[in-house]
Amino acid sequence: MKSSRRLLVAIALLSAAVRAIAAPAEHVILVSIDGWAHHYFDDPRCHMPTVKKLAAEGVRAKRMQCSFPTVTWTNHTTLVTGVNPGKHGVLSNDYWDREQWKKIPLIPDPIFNKEEIVKTPTIYDVVKQAGMTTAGVIWPASRGAKTLDWTVPDVFEQELFEKYGTPQLIAEAKQLGIPIEKQMEWCKAGNPGKAQRDYMYSQLAQHIIRTKKPNFLALHLVSLDSFEHAHGRQVPEAYWAANDSDNRVADLIRATEEAGIRDKTTFVITTDHGFITYDKLINPNVVLKQDGLTKTVLGKTLDKSSKVFAMAEGGACFVYVFDQANRYSILADITPKLAAIEGVESIVERKDFKTVVGHLLSEEDPREPDLFLSAKDGYNFTDSLADSAVITKVEVAKGSHGYLHTHPDMGGCFVISGAGVKTGGSVIEKIDNRDVAPTMAKLLGVTIPGVEGRVLEEALK
Repeated sequence: MKSSRRLLVAIALLSAAVRAIAAPAEHVILVSIDGWAHHYFDDPRCHMPTVKKLAAEGVRAKRMQCSFPTVTWTNHTTLVTGVNPGKHGVLSNDYWDREQWKKIPLIPDPIFNKEEIVKTPTIYDVVKQAGMTTAGVIWPASRGAKTLDWTVPDVFEQELFEKYGTPQLIAEAKQLGIPIEKQMEWCKAGNPGKAQRDYMYSQLAQHIIRTKKPNFLALHLVSLDSFEHAHGRQVPEAYWAANDSDNRVADLIRATEEAGIRDKTTFVITTDHGFITYDKLINPNVVLKQDGLTKTVLGKTLDKSSKVFAMAEGGACFVYVFDQANRYSILADITPKLAAIEGVESIVERKDFKTVVGHLLSEEDPREPDLFLSAKDGYNFTDSLADSAVITKVEVAKGSHGYLHTHPDMGGCFVISGAGVKTGGSVIEKIDNRDVAPTMAKLLGVTIPGVEGRVLEEALK
C-alpha cells in the first residue's frame, strides 16, 4: 500500500513538473469589468490607459459575443466554463420555479452554492485538480466552491460574505485593515458604494497575489455596471467608473510585480455584457391578462390558475407556459401577439432554443421558459402584475442589458496580455465568450472537458 501511494505521489509530482515546463504561463488573472461594452475601447472619452497598454503589448478582440440572456450570472459562468447557458445551468439572473410558483433569484448567490447550480467543470475546477492553486474574489455563481483555495463570494449580506469567505483570508484581511466589515454597508450605498466595493475587492485580490501567488485568480469589478444602470451607457458617470476599473487593474499588475511573478503572468481583461439606454418599459403580462392567460391575486401576485407568465430579465423576457397540455396551441396564439408589441425586436421560439441561444427546452430543464423575447434599443422589460399599460415611459433614462446576444450593443471587450501571449497589439475581429475558458486552460497547461469554445490560438505564442 505504501509503495502504491508513493507511486501515485511521484506520478502527480511528475505531472505537475511536466505541466510547469510545457505551460506557457504559471499564473492567469481573469478580471471582469461588468458592463464593459465593446464600444468603450475606441471611445476617446473613455480613459483606460492601463488596459489599453496591456492591449498594445498583447492582443485584443474588437467584439466579444456574449451568452443570452446578456446578464451577469449567466455570462460570468460562461466565461469560466466555455459552454452555453443550457449546458452550464446558470440560465439567467433569476428563473421561475414552476413547482414553488415563484421567482428564484440566482443573483447575488443568496440561496445556492456553486455545486448546486453550475453543472459543468470550470477553469478553477480543473486547475485545482491539476494540483495548482486557485482564487476567486466575488466571482458570480462561485459561493462555497470547493475548488477555490482563497475566496469571498459575490453576495451582499455581511453574514454570508464572511461565512463563505475562506476563513484564513477573512482573518488576514481584518488584520491588514482591508475594510471587509463595510461589505453590506457599501452594497446598500448605491453607486458610490460600488466603487468603494471595487477598491476593497482589489485590495483582497492584491493580498492574495502577493502572499499566495495563485495559478488562477478571478476578480469581478462592479462599479461600471452600476453607474450604467443608473444613467445609461457612454455617459460621464460611466466613463468615470471605467477609469476607476482601469485603476483597479493597475493595482493587480503592481501586485504581480511586488510578488515577483509579473513575467510569468497572463492577464485576461474582459466583461459579461454590453449596455443600452432605455426610456420605455414593456409589460407583456398586460397583453396576457387581457387574454385571460395571466391572472392575479388582488392585482399583486400571480394566481395559480394562470396559464402563462412573462418574467422580465432586463432586455430579455422569459415566457413560461404552465398549461402543458395546451402548450402548443397557447404558443401559437400568443407568439404573434407578443411579437407585435411596441418595442419587441425579436422572438426566439422553442425550435431555435439550442441552435440560436444555447438553451434547453422546458421538458429537459423545467427552469427554462417556452418562449424568449428581446427588446429594441430604448426599451426594457418589466413583469409587474399591477400595470394596466403595455408601454410605460420612465421619467429618467436608465441603462440595461439582457438583450439578444447578437444585438450590436451587447458585445463586450476582451484583452489578453502577458506570458504566453503574442506581442505587438494585434486585433481579432470577433470572438465568442465561450473561447475564454479554453484559452486560459491552454495557457496553464490543462484541459476543460466538454468545452464548446475554441482556444484562441491566433492570440498565443
